[in-house]
Amino acid sequence: MASSFVVPIIDVQNDNFKELWPAMVVAIKTSSFVALDTELSGLGNRKSLLAESIEDRYKAICHAARSRSILSLGIACYKKQDSKAADTYLVQVYNLTLLCSEEYIIEPQSVQFLVQHGFDFNQQYARGIPYCKGNNKGGIDGRGVHIRALFTELLRARKPVVLHNGLIDMAFLYQSFYAHLPERLTTFTADLSEMFPAGIYDTKYITEFELRLTASYLEYAYKKCKLDNSRSVTSGGTGPHVHVEFCQYAGHMSSYVDFRVCPAVASADRQSDICQRFSAFGWCPNGAQCALSHDTDLIILQDEKGKEDKRKKRKRQREKKKSGGEVAEGSHLFDGAPENKMPHMEVDPEETPGEQHTAEPCPDSAQQNEGGSVRTGNEGNGVCEDNTDSTAADDTNINRNDGAESRTGGSSENSNRATNTGSQKKTTDTGTHRAGFDAFMTGFIFACSYSIGQKEKEDEQLWLPSCLNKVYLSGKAAPLNVVKSTFSKSSKAHVQKMEMVWGGRV
Repeated sequence: MASSFVVPIIDVQNDNFKELWPAMVVAIKTSSFVALDTELSGLGNRKSLLAESIEDRYKAICHAARSRSILSLGIACYKKQDSKAADTYLVQVYNLTLLCSEEYIIEPQSVQFLVQHGFDFNQQYARGIPYCKGNNKGGIDGRGVHIRALFTELLRARKPVVLHNGLIDMAFLYQSFYAHLPERLTTFTADLSEMFPAGIYDTKYITEFELRLTASYLEYAYKKCKLDNSRSVTSGGTGPHVHVEFCQYAGHMSSYVDFRVCPAVASADRQSDICQRFSAFGWCPNGAQCALSHDTDLIILQDEKGKEDKRKKRKRQREKKKSGGEVAEGSHLFDGAPENKMPHMEVDPEETPGEQHTAEPCPDSAQQNEGGSVRTGNEGNGVCEDNTDSTAADDTNINRNDGAESRTGGSSENSNRATNTGSQKKTTDTGTHRAGFDAFMTGFIFACSYSIGQKEKEDEQLWLPSCLNKVYLSGKAAPLNVVKSTFSKSSKAHVQKMEMVWGGRV
């Protein structure tokens, strides 16, 4: 397999926000697409977030977004390099630490989860970028250097936006940096369709409905895409594959960068009993105390072996049928997966109705533990230069400890801290769960999916036409369509915002 590569993540806080502002704006404006992720202070009532009625779900999400806050925001800007090999991207990743200036609820389980995975609340309160939620206060959204203005720049850039199980993310972003959330879901989706004219893409939907992966929590999907991508490159075939390059950061800029090592896939020869609950959902109630393996590398390899065994079994059955013998009971549609890995349904079949958990307990955007969670072009920017020696993102999996949460697939046994890989690379002891890295993983999944889609359809007008504006809904066999219907209209706050954003008022 190909060698490891390192993902540089720029830490953005209140004391360097102004300095990094030009680079971030240029990165967004020159990107081909932007991937986002959030870490939240909580989500509230989990049962309401999984209500049968989508409108009821939306009301619960609105309540959570209005009463909780975004603690950090991950932004990964992917810029396609047309002058280089097909599907080569220059990637710039930012991890913004935020601090809501108003009162908000922090759930104990969320705090515990974040602290266990390196989130520094002292740093947040000392250096977090301040913001106010809801409607614009003081008419400054389009002016100055602040987080709401950065969100306005994202809207003005008109780039495709990519999230993983992104309904909650979008609601929190809207409430935190844009306007007060509308009361009705149809109004919300109408607003979103105009805010992001280039489209919203959900990699949770893509991995379930398009790629048909055995599991679709973020870490699993990322590692599986990276493993397949590596095989495509090393085999020397003509199949689609993605390469990523990163900027080189010199001088004092290197002090802002957290370098995350992505090692090659673990050996397939290791033997270990896999936790089937974690394998299916990326979450286990026992967390790090579980006696079974939560190693995503092994889970993926086990799934692949299971599929191959099933394939051989079906072949033997067909041969037996041709020879006149009886055929064993029919093979299952999802051969190779543990029995509780069922696409489109995130409810653990072993749970009772009143004790159900989801594969991404309350859509992924909220990286959470059992109790809830937190979750999550460079020309002229003066900060980054192309790294022509960057390693392609074609090597295989990264081992990391994402904790007991289903969005990224947590508590991997083989946690790898970033190591010192050169004079400019600092080591980090801040944990492995970060909004910035999650945004990078989300973007990588999308880039791989797009590469496959382009190979099949050769459509340069849209990234993935079949996935455009389709947001995953936990436990539902159909996505939420982000469209403005003939029976809905935009909110008044949104109409006023659009006059500022598209009218160019600054």
